[in-house]
Amino acid sequence: MTDRSFEERRKHLAELSDQALYDYFWQLADQIVDPLVEAGKIYTTPAIERSVLLRMGFSSLEAQAIVGGVKELGLMPHGAGHLVWRLSQRLGLGIRETGLALAEGRHWEEAASLFGEVTP
Repeated sequence: MTDRSFEERRKHLAELSDQALYDYFWQLADQIVDPLVEAGKIYTTPAIERSVLLRMGFSSLEAQAIVGGVKELGLMPHGAGHLVWRLSQRLGLGIRETGLALAEGRHWEEAASLFGEVTP
């Protein structure tokens, strides 16, 4: 940071109203957070996805089976928890029931179709 005084650095903010300052703050906050959110969408790992499923109430073995299917179909960028949730909405089933069905090998074609993917 330069050695400019506080008064010099705040000149562009001096005339803003409280609401304008509030809006400017959140605009800057969004600029800072957007790359992190984007990275979270693109760069996930099986461990992260298993962790999400564990927090959704699945056991370690159930989560492992679900993430394996997600990985096999190339659906990792969509997120395992997101896939379970969206599929439960489509099937009209509970989240747990949907996840267990996936862990047992059912509904994978339907899951792939949620995101326009074709099963291999």
